[in-house]
Amino acid sequence: MTASVLVVEDEREIRELLRRYLERAGHAVTTTGSGAEALRLVERAVPGLIVLDLGLPDVDGEEVLRAARERRRIPVVVLTARRAVEDRIRGREHGADDYVTKPFSPTEVVLRVQAVLSRAGGAAGEPGPASYGQGRLRVDEARHEAVLGGRLLDLTPTEYGLLTALASAPGRVFSRYELVNRVRGYEFSGYERTIDSHVKNLRRKLGPDGGEVVETVLGVGYRFGLARDR
Repeated sequence: MTASVLVVEDEREIRELLRRYLERAGHAVTTTGSGAEALRLVERAVPGLIVLDLGLPDVDGEEVLRAARERRRIPVVVLTARRAVEDRIRGREHGADDYVTKPFSPTEVVLRVQAVLSRAGGAAGEPGPASYGQGRLRVDEARHEAVLGGRLLDLTPTEYGLLTALASAPGRVFSRYELVNRVRGYEFSGYERTIDSHVKNLRRKLGPDGGEVVETVLGVGYRFGLARDR
């Protein structure tokens, strides 16, 4: 599902990065770094969805969020550096449809946008959660959730991105370089070995099954160890 998307982000590099990824996914994208301009566009252009940074320099992002949701009923995916639970609750109270904390993968933002558009449009063909290992692990990309053995996993965006990247092709070996680009996007300039620490944290959160779900292939990288259920 594609739509006209307004990206409101004061950092130019992030704004342009999101524009490129969203356009690549087929969306018509307008961008601005100004909250005041965003308010004007909400009233005049009425975009199909807004990707909104709450930390704007001229107008509080929450004001833009209220205008979009309360006056126009426009779906909003919020971007923020605010990590406190109270900030997330406040965003939800003002009607945010989804919430992505910086730093993030641009691919993740595109997936969140697609999921919100599907829910808003009531897409009948939206796929359900993917199941692996005879139901041991379920990954619901629309809800951005992973459940292992009935336990909801508390994953960071990077850990969730790693899990879904590996699960996209069970048994296939991914190099560290591939995983960096899948999870962080080509803008990430860090050393590939940082993936190892994220894998370690992901396995810890997976618990006793961690080494089976995410397998190490010595000298190459990692692979997903569970088969996808039919």
